[in-house]
Amino acid sequence: MCFVAFFVLQKILFMSVYCEDINAGSFADYLSVIWHGLPMDCSIAGYLTVIPALIIIGQLWTAGRWLVVIENVYFAIIALLLAVIFCLDLVLYRYWGFKLDMTPVFYFVSSPGAAMASAAWYEALCGVMLMLLEGAVAYLLLTYVSRKIRVLPVKKVSATIVMVLLTAMLFIPIRGGFTVSAMNLSRAYFSQNQRLNHSAVNPAFSLMYSATHQHDFGAQYRFMTEEETSGALRDLDNAAIFSPALSADSLPLLNTGRPDIYIVILESFSAHLLPSLGGEPIALGLDSLAREGLSFTSIYANSFRTDRGIPSILSAFPAQPSMSLMKYVEKTENLPSLPGELKKAGYEPSYFYGGDANFTNMQAYLVNAGFEKIISDRDFTLKERASKWGAHDNLLFDKVLADVKASSEAKPQLRVIQTSSSHEPFEVPYRSPRFADAPEKNAFAFTDSCLFAFVDSLRELPGFDRSLVVLVPDHQGCFPPYLADVVKRHHIPLVMLGGALNRKAMTDPTPGSQIDIAATLLGAMGLDHSRLRYSKDLLSPGPHYAVISDPSTIGIVTATDTIVYNCDAEQRIAAGGNNADTVERGAKAYLQKLYDNIENL
Repeated sequence: MCFVAFFVLQKILFMSVYCEDINAGSFADYLSVIWHGLPMDCSIAGYLTVIPALIIIGQLWTAGRWLVVIENVYFAIIALLLAVIFCLDLVLYRYWGFKLDMTPVFYFVSSPGAAMASAAWYEALCGVMLMLLEGAVAYLLLTYVSRKIRVLPVKKVSATIVMVLLTAMLFIPIRGGFTVSAMNLSRAYFSQNQRLNHSAVNPAFSLMYSATHQHDFGAQYRFMTEEETSGALRDLDNAAIFSPALSADSLPLLNTGRPDIYIVILESFSAHLLPSLGGEPIALGLDSLAREGLSFTSIYANSFRTDRGIPSILSAFPAQPSMSLMKYVEKTENLPSLPGELKKAGYEPSYFYGGDANFTNMQAYLVNAGFEKIISDRDFTLKERASKWGAHDNLLFDKVLADVKASSEAKPQLRVIQTSSSHEPFEVPYRSPRFADAPEKNAFAFTDSCLFAFVDSLRELPGFDRSLVVLVPDHQGCFPPYLADVVKRHHIPLVMLGGALNRKAMTDPTPGSQIDIAATLLGAMGLDHSRLRYSKDLLSPGPHYAVISDPSTIGIVTATDTIVYNCDAEQRIAAGGNNADTVERGAKAYLQKLYDNIENL
């Protein structure tokens, strides 16, 4: 009961911190959250009670003090672990909008410094203090209750039998009762208000559930038979038929066969920063570039974090709800990639990033993708990488320009540039008078000014007339913060410009996502993109739709229909259009086939 009471108090604290975001309408909502989260709390409590129960059985047979010491050490470890899990969940929910999973663990293991870079020093300090305080309270509570339990070594056999039976009965709350399905995340989902559902989910269970779903991918997300998936995907294609908007004279995308290509991956940018896409006047430089070049207006980010977004852009491989493919180096070795296909056509690919290239196994992924030249934080001076994320974007773009000016390569070049200054905690060497009290907006305005200056500098170089610049965010935007609408949150710009571009001052409403960039570029150059099986040429006729993914979630956006489905809760989060049922079934089939393919990589 101590563990359950502890979890209930955590829920109350979580809801108190996020009361405005959760929008709980009444005291009854709080009670509903506690009630619907109780089975999951009991499940974790059951796991955690097994060891103390075995210690009690041991105390029936020996009066040794060593068992008490073991119990106290166990309580100290569990109290601290639960405090760390809860505090991580409490802090990260503000940025991510869903419950804790294995993602921060993966980030911390691959690069502790980069993993902590999102937090300001005072946030980290407060987090540590809260962890220690909560851990101490939990430890004192557990040890106090354990001291009240008196174990007398009389009738040892009968008492042992009773305790063994009681311990075995912990299987009931652990499993979640006697129903057909075992305990899972969907047990806590009870409301159309997703924030209430998230409040009910036990973060320790969410983390454990994620940890146990990092393997055996071919067994995950099983919705239908193999034959049914093929039919569902055909129906999805039929529901997503869309003919791209063409200019009157059907201009090809490019005026040269092998342009120099610059792909700029913009950290956390979204459509909500551009007036031309219905957003606020924040990234005005990018907005002017969008009006000058070709702007795709119905593009949606594949995922929510960079380690998911980069494979979507460079390998045209959709992001996944329960994993990060970058974690599995042996699988990324088998991924086809846009740089790899361009290398076959004679391109020299290079990658520029101001931060730690080892974060989230990115270095291994980039090497596997075909990059031989990778510029990262170690290529900047200590003074230059004073930011938490390494070198700021102005220095990064300067490094790229220096490379362009020094290059004497006759081969066409692919340069991929990954920005980082517009990442939390939004600390940049720039003060816009328009955003004096808005650090997020100020950080985006800084990267935007660096981007615009970079493109302006490219124009002055003799090779700009044969250059194509592609501007795209890495994942869903972090502005506006706490945007509950999943589809709007994933809406991002995709802009192409440069002297090699034929289609200038145009917009294209074809729905798509980052995975479609590869086929669009390769198709425009007359190169084969069949190995990039998920990528669709945005300029070709046929079915077009965007695929979006968050933890536990898969979504499809077509020109007429929208579906966002929570697989763990077995619940629609959003739906619109006349073909929502068909699109939902297609989304499930898409996800099932995706995990089949991951298993076979």
